[in-house]
Amino acid sequence: MKKTVTCPIALIAIVMFSLSVNGRAQDAVKETEQTPVIIFICEHGAAKSIASAAYFNKLARERHLNFRAIARGTNPDKEISPKVRDGLQKDGLVPSEPVPKKISKADLAGARRVITFCSLPDDYADNLQVEHWDDLLWVSEDYSKSRDRILERLGRLLEELKSK
Repeated sequence: MKKTVTCPIALIAIVMFSLSVNGRAQDAVKETEQTPVIIFICEHGAAKSIASAAYFNKLARERHLNFRAIARGTNPDKEISPKVRDGLQKDGLVPSEPVPKKISKADLAGARRVITFCSLPDDYADNLQVEHWDDLLWVSEDYSKSRDRILERLGRLLEELKSK
């Protein structure tokens, strides 16, 4: 019959590793729950909001700001605009959402900031402060110019968020 020998150092290492991994997982959950959310909303949730959220997240990470952005639509398409997906890919980014998602009241309730490129449905406007960026070019028509304009706006937004 074989005798099992337990090495106390190995056992301690396993326990410490487990605690370390679990601690990081809990920290990630806390960060996600506590990270202020910025919502970008366009009608189809497939172009301007997707591009804005992707660039916002990149710039916020680069500036070490504790914010994250999501993209939503009031009447979402079934897929992200191919021009936007290609443009983001060329810039080394991926969309913040795999497919366009419909805005919900729960999204809005937890948002630090709401930025729209379109009108919100009437039943969503109750006591909601919304910033309208409806003067931007169509991303699907001229991606580069629209991206550059979005980046200008995002730069100002991030500076403002940084100062608060």
